[in-house]
Amino acid sequence: MSDEEEFAESPLEGSEEENADESAAEAEEEEEEDLPPNPLTEEHVKEGISLLCKVGNGISHAYVKLDVRDKQVTEINILNCFVHLRYIDVSENMLRDISALNNLTHLLTLKAENNLLQSIQLSPLPYLQTASFAHNRISTLEGFAQPLLEKLNLSFNHLTDVSGLQSDKVPNLHFLELRGNRLTSLETLRLSALKKLYAAANSITSLEGIEHLTRLTILHVRDNGITQLDGFGEKMVALQYINIRNNGVTEMTEVAKLKTLPMLRALVLDGNPVADAEDYRVEVLIVIRRLERLDKDEFNEEERGEAEELYEQRKKQETEGEGDAGEDIIASDGED
Repeated sequence: MSDEEEFAESPLEGSEEENADESAAEAEEEEEEDLPPNPLTEEHVKEGISLLCKVGNGISHAYVKLDVRDKQVTEINILNCFVHLRYIDVSENMLRDISALNNLTHLLTLKAENNLLQSIQLSPLPYLQTASFAHNRISTLEGFAQPLLEKLNLSFNHLTDVSGLQSDKVPNLHFLELRGNRLTSLETLRLSALKKLYAAANSITSLEGIEHLTRLTILHVRDNGITQLDGFGEKMVALQYINIRNNGVTEMTEVAKLKTLPMLRALVLDGNPVADAEDYRVEVLIVIRRLERLDKDEFNEEERGEAEELYEQRKKQETEGEGDAGEDIIASDGED
């Protein structure tokens, strides 16, 4: 899965080029407000429908797949009677509303990318497992509930908060894409089944609250504003891979907070100030001794040997230092 999208934090005062881009976007939105109606037609459906399958009791047959991408349609009301559809792609259109799909109770997969959706007007569908609403204008997830949904892509929308995603609403969700939104925190995310979380290119400054995601195996938060690594907990026993590339972590003491994760094996820190430290790779291995890979390169035997030797030396020095401190206290008590 590509993670090459670039992220630049918007300054308080935008450049002329940025202001021009904003003006162009505003003008485009105003133009879209006046879009003439262009409904999906029977002809569109005939061109895009496929995959004949058994339905109902197994005696009848119906087409269950529909691809109507890039038709520039503004509404899809005609689809509310195609109740046997299981796979739908309505991407690259001009849709503001997909509630016409509420009758499609056999739907398994839905793609509605690159439209004009500001929210997801979709009733709970009993079999929906995969949905992508990337590249829309969604700013709220209020009321979103899908009982069997496993994979959800909400990348490149206008989300500032994800409190609408709760375990009681999407109890089976294990894969979530939130790249390129406007999130500053993941604290409100409460998804007990979540295993893979991609939240790159937001404005996240803190990972506090993430300890609730106890089944997480992959965390991808590159290109944010994270400076501290608080929030990870020992109950996160499945977390194996963390990508914190291009953030603001400066101290090795922050990296050391990750040693609470028993299964962490791969870490990406490239692009953080801490990665410029002398003997960076060895120092990371000293504080997280079970790590196998750093910045996509596996540790070699030489690095492991050096890290182990330095670890033992420092441990010995620390023990001796504690002993000296104890002797000083005893001597001081004797003088009294």
